[in-house]
Amino acid sequence: MDITEQHSFAINLMQNMATATFVLDAAGKVIIWNHACERLTGIMADEVMGTNEYWKALYSEKRICLADLLVRGYLDNIEKWYDFFDIDSDDNNSYSAGNWCDMPRLGTDLYLRFEVGPIYGADGELVAVVETLQDMTEHKNTKTALEKLILVDEMTKLSNRRYFDERLNIEWNRAKQHHLPISLIMVDVDFLSKFNDSYGTRRGDECLKSIAKTLRQSVFRGSEVVARYGGEEFCILLPGIDTEGAYSVAERIRENISGMQLEHESSHISDWVTVSNGMGTIRPSFDDQTSQLISLADAALEKAKNQGRNQSVKAVA
Repeated sequence: MDITEQHSFAINLMQNMATATFVLDAAGKVIIWNHACERLTGIMADEVMGTNEYWKALYSEKRICLADLLVRGYLDNIEKWYDFFDIDSDDNNSYSAGNWCDMPRLGTDLYLRFEVGPIYGADGELVAVVETLQDMTEHKNTKTALEKLILVDEMTKLSNRRYFDERLNIEWNRAKQHHLPISLIMVDVDFLSKFNDSYGTRRGDECLKSIAKTLRQSVFRGSEVVARYGGEEFCILLPGIDTEGAYSVAERIRENISGMQLEHESSHISDWVTVSNGMGTIRPSFDDQTSQLISLADAALEKAKNQGRNQSVKAVA
């Protein structure tokens, strides 16, 4: 088989591969768009061959793609464009990445994994870039559902303690980097054990669900974390919010829960279910620890309970 026959064989083999594959030349123009690529994207080869507009198969708006980053030498910016990325540790030449694509021709979103590698000539110059596409939508959806299950409190559907701990670390580091305050509200349902004694644990669970719903409705920014901390205790993490702002949120929460008018005949302080709130605020320095914020809010909560409950108490480090 001479060199021409080998070249023809290689192209034919790539065209009929089961994996969606395309090839760009050194100028970023499509020179191969195989049949599997046509099936995956709904874009036929003759629509993209000889052009650099293959992005239209994946996105409704023009954007740079993984193979383009390699062709143009922009791989330092890969994290700007993809949810995840990885570099082959063996040769540092192969790259993988993934993200959601809106697939205009198909009219449906797919989560695709891309793998790309360069082909160099004898002189070391880039000759072509090969990219493969794999539909990971089902895997991604399953993973997301499992992650959500792991990080959500089953009864209240709020974030759970594990998620709270993760976000606290993230927001703490951000606050430390940008010299911002971070506040935490600890919320305790007053006399919940007596409520359960009077009405039964089933009603107690319904009470907690109602409180969880009200907590969610009492915060308005997307950055807040509302979580079930354990038992009858909840917490609200407020990144970038100072003491006075946190106190306003805590009082809104307390008033909204009282306003639900859930009957509580065994309460020592009200005819309705109430909560006590403790707030801590810290502007983190490099010597501070997240545990200090939790301790601060816990101490304020204990003070609120000792002072008669159904109130909000604030503390600042």
